[in-house]
Amino acid sequence: MTIDNDDDLRGLMRIGEICGTVLNEMLARVEPGMTTKQLDDIGAALFKQYGARSAPILAYNYPGYTCISLNDEAAHGIPRKDRKIQAGDIINVDVSAELEGYWADTAASMPVPPVNKDYERLCRFAKTARDEAIKAVRAGAPLNSIGKAVEGVAQTGGYRIVRQLTGHGVGRHIHEKPTVLGYYNRHDKEPMQDGMVFTVEPFLSPGRAVIYTERDGWTLRTTDGAVVAQFEHTVVVDGDHAVLVTAV
Repeated sequence: MTIDNDDDLRGLMRIGEICGTVLNEMLARVEPGMTTKQLDDIGAALFKQYGARSAPILAYNYPGYTCISLNDEAAHGIPRKDRKIQAGDIINVDVSAELEGYWADTAASMPVPPVNKDYERLCRFAKTARDEAIKAVRAGAPLNSIGKAVEGVAQTGGYRIVRQLTGHGVGRHIHEKPTVLGYYNRHDKEPMQDGMVFTVEPFLSPGRAVIYTERDGWTLRTTDGAVVAQFEHTVVVDGDHAVLVTAV
C-alpha cells in the first residue's frame, strides 16, 4: 500500500495501535504452564473489544487468531490446547489484524522466566536488528539497505538470518508488494518511496537458520532444532525517516 491521503494514514495508524496494544498485552500475560490456545484467546478477546478482525483468519482461514511460536518454531505456530508454554522457553507472538479496510502486522519474541541468558541475548540482537533496519528506511534509498542493516547486527552478534522469511508490503491486505528482504542482496535496488507501507521483521537464529513446514501445513520449524527470535513493526516511509505504525 502507498498512503494517498490523511484518511489512509489515520486508518492505518488506528489498526496499527490496536495490533501493538494486543501484542503487548499478550506478552505481558505469558506465564509458564498456560497453553498457547489460552494465550491466543486473550488476543481474540481483545480483537473483539476493539472491533478488529484477525488478519490470518480473514486472509487465509488460519486456525488461530494470532501466531504463537515456541523455541525452534520460527513462525506461524498454531495455538493449541495441548501446547504448553514452559519455563525457560523462548516465545514469539505475531499479531496482525484488519479494521475498516486497513491492515497492520507486528510481532516480538521474549524469553519465558526463568530467563535463559542465551535466549535473552538473541532477543536483544533481533530487536536491535529491527530497530537498525528501521533507521535505514527513507525515501529514495534502496530496499536492500534494510537487509544490509540487519546483516550488520546479525554478524556482530554471531547469528544467522532466516532468509526464507521476509518483510512485506501491507495496508490494504496482509501480504502485498514489495518483498522486504532481511539480508543484503546487491540486486535489490528498488527505491523506497514516500508513503510506502511495509513490515520490517528480521528473524535471527544461532543455528543454520533453515526452516521447513510442519505436517500441519502452517508451523515453520528450523531443520536443526535451533531457536529463532523475531521482531516486527509496520512502517510508513515519510521522507528521511519511518513512521512506526504498530508502536505503542
